[in-house]
Amino acid sequence: NTIQYIEIQSQGNAIDFGDLTLARDLAGSAASSVRGLVAGGYSPTYFNTIDFVTIATTSNATDFGDLLNPNYTPGALSSNIRAVFGGGATPGGISMNTIQFVTIATTGDATDFGDLTVGRRHVGGLSSPTRGVYGAGANPGLTNVMDFITIASTGNATDFGDMTETKNDTAGCSNATRGLFIGGFQPATNNVIEFITIATTGNGTDFGDLVNALRYGAGLSNSARGVFIGGNAPGNSARNAIDFVTIATTGDAQDFGDLLTGVAYPSACSDSHGGLAE
Repeated sequence: NTIQYIEIQSQGNAIDFGDLTLARDLAGSAASSVRGLVAGGYSPTYFNTIDFVTIATTSNATDFGDLLNPNYTPGALSSNIRAVFGGGATPGGISMNTIQFVTIATTGDATDFGDLTVGRRHVGGLSSPTRGVYGAGANPGLTNVMDFITIASTGNATDFGDMTETKNDTAGCSNATRGLFIGGFQPATNNVIEFITIATTGNGTDFGDLVNALRYGAGLSNSARGVFIGGNAPGNSARNAIDFVTIATTGDAQDFGDLLTGVAYPSACSDSHGGLAE
């Protein structure tokens, strides 16, 4: 149930923040400039719980409300107003095409937004202030599909393009212009970083490589840096490593520091990501 934090603009090891209301993994996380949300997850049952924290302080999480149904590995993204969760898996491992949202500044249960073009679990998510993009996943076979939504509206997702690889277990982060998807499994754990320009549509482009191959990692960002935490390394060992890149350039990731312990299935969010910029 551990929550830990970093200062994105610097480098260094993570620091204890507080605890979730329930111990779980494989959740989806999104944030405004004030609040961070953690939704769904698994351990050892499926959860519909949404927790929130006030990012500027340290403390334990508080109950926010519930997802439409118990769900793990949804793709999560947000503007400064809404958090939107796409896909995931329901009990029995059945892949969902459901997109649902909450208003971050309030509390309450999620509301239906629309549907993904392809139902899938183990989905990556990222956003600009206007658009959200979901990438990759499994149903049950792996996919390279990217979908996009307009966050302020509701409706079904639209095809964005294809990722450079067909895979799942990827993570996303962004500034207001560019989105990154990192790592994943296809057909082995990999170290790929690729990028898209969020305001357009099109296929992913190679960005560089992670320090180490990972799947089930988590991404977070500010306007300059993308940071990638934890995940499963080849051999299913839990990573405590934190990597970073400069989003506006291309190139390989660099070491940032370490988590408090290895975390195999983390989720992550920040108060300064690309979905918040005006």
